[in-house]
Amino acid sequence: MKKSIKYQKIKVRDNISFMPRLTDYTSYEDAHKFFTKEALWDLFDGDKDNLNIAYECIDRHDPNRIAINIATDTGEIQTITFGDLSTWSNRVANWLQAKGYRAGDRVAIMLEPSLEFYAALFGVMKAGYVAVPLFTAFGPDGLNARLKDCEPVLVILDPKKSELASGTDTETLIADDDFLSDLEAYNNTYVTSTSSADMAMYQYTSGTSRELPEAVKHRHRAVVTVMIAALYATGVRPGDKYMCPSSPAWGHGLWHGTLAPLALGVEISTYAGKFDPEKLLAAMENFKITNLSAAATHYRLMRNISNPKKHSLRLKKLSFTGEPLDTETALWARQIFGHDVCSIYGSTEVGVIIANYPGADDLPVKVGSLGKPLPGCGVSIQNPQGKACSVGEIGEIVLWRKNNFFRVKDLGSIDEDGYYFHHGRADDVIISAGWTMSAVEIEDVLLKH
Repeated sequence: MKKSIKYQKIKVRDNISFMPRLTDYTSYEDAHKFFTKEALWDLFDGDKDNLNIAYECIDRHDPNRIAINIATDTGEIQTITFGDLSTWSNRVANWLQAKGYRAGDRVAIMLEPSLEFYAALFGVMKAGYVAVPLFTAFGPDGLNARLKDCEPVLVILDPKKSELASGTDTETLIADDDFLSDLEAYNNTYVTSTSSADMAMYQYTSGTSRELPEAVKHRHRAVVTVMIAALYATGVRPGDKYMCPSSPAWGHGLWHGTLAPLALGVEISTYAGKFDPEKLLAAMENFKITNLSAAATHYRLMRNISNPKKHSLRLKKLSFTGEPLDTETALWARQIFGHDVCSIYGSTEVGVIIANYPGADDLPVKVGSLGKPLPGCGVSIQNPQGKACSVGEIGEIVLWRKNNFFRVKDLGSIDEDGYYFHHGRADDVIISAGWTMSAVEIEDVLLKH
């Protein structure tokens, strides 16, 4: 049971400081044996009445420890401590409040990973406003469509994108060399006052054209929910040196790559600029990365490196998301890195629901498999009549939630050991000579030739 003393200062537990936390368990069996929603909350200082993503990710951790390493496409390295993040995000929060914005106002942030980006991201949420991270590859159409949709009071732009400012009526700030120096005029302390139900983030899922995907709206409590994926899909644990090269404008780079590990006090690393697989491996060596979570495309691009083993790597856990990983790349990764790459499966609507549990010695990876459902996720495969499919039978992946089955709109199957397999989109099926085939299966065969 938690005693609330003062959220921003300390949390006291009565006589249970010796009890294990979810981060102390690494096996698949223990994941399902000890998981509860209450145990998730025990990983945080806040509660349902007092919770702020920025505080949980930054202010409660040792200010002298490294929080973020950034490798850039130009070869530069930037290291940011928890203290740096706290100071600069506090200044951003005070600066925004001085501008007279109201709670719930949106602030769009279109920056590459940098001190400026993270200070803005966390400062916006500290002050009770809603952060809207935007992919830096968006052109005028992609940017303006999102600005029209979320109606922000301010857009913070990368200097390399300054020309986009002329195409919008929204107040715009170019985060140039003067951005941080101007913030020095503001107080470097700030006390958060949000609840778990307050809005924290709008996240746009994909697309760079006029066709706008709907924004996913996250409240501060989302940082608690995403910890399920962090613990069991990316295998993050205190002491890891964790890296995710995906952009923090996307769900994987933002939630799994940034917020969840930082909330656990884990040192993270990322990549900024045009992707270069050789530079990524060099960064992994430099930062002594032990846990890598990346898009399937990143692994495929790494296969193009002529001599990947020249890098002295310390990897122990690997995971991928975004799309299926072909068998050839999966086997290559096993040979080069010495470990299997674990699948992370889910959707924007339901989050991560199936994974291969990186670091769990009692759940061997089956190449091509999605893994098994995460704790608390009631996943099954159903035929068109809504009945459970038999072993090996292809049907639609469904999730039991809110007293009903939610259709993920993907095809899947389960083998005799309870492992799930993906067979493409439910609307992406090819029937030939009476055989039902998915585009994923055809692509996998073609890649072997």
